[in-house]
Amino acid sequence: MEARAKTATAGAAGVTREIAEALWKLLASGKPRFPMIAAEFDLSPQQLHMLRMLHERETLPMGQIAELLYCDASNVTLLVDRLEQRGLIERRPDPADRRVKQIAVTAAGRKLQHKVLERLYEPPAGIERLPATEQKALRDLLVKASELHRADD
Repeated sequence: MEARAKTATAGAAGVTREIAEALWKLLASGKPRFPMIAAEFDLSPQQLHMLRMLHERETLPMGQIAELLYCDASNVTLLVDRLEQRGLIERRPDPADRRVKQIAVTAAGRKLQHKVLERLYEPPAGIERLPATEQKALRDLLVKASELHRADD
């Protein structure tokens, strides 16, 4: 009985590892797209990532942006300065702590953000070739896994 349980656990771990590997291969195959799309819109990859993050939230404090980009706060200041000069984002005071600056996307930034995300979220060819029923099943499973992942954070 114990050997069967270990095999089942190893089997489940093997399957989840295969899923993670397949996702990595699928996403990594499109990795060169990210900097190319950023360049199409005269953005650095980090600026594109920041705009993508700000799409999910109304504002983000600069310190949290640094954490999400895995970089120093001074680098975020430069990224914010450049996007602000283009009129794409703005600094806002944090109502709870005046030392903190919240970053928000401007109306012009939202327009660019929409165009950029349309390009960024174009599906890989492998997904487009799946039958519609499999595309929907894959979408539903990935959404569910994403929600479970967020619940753990």
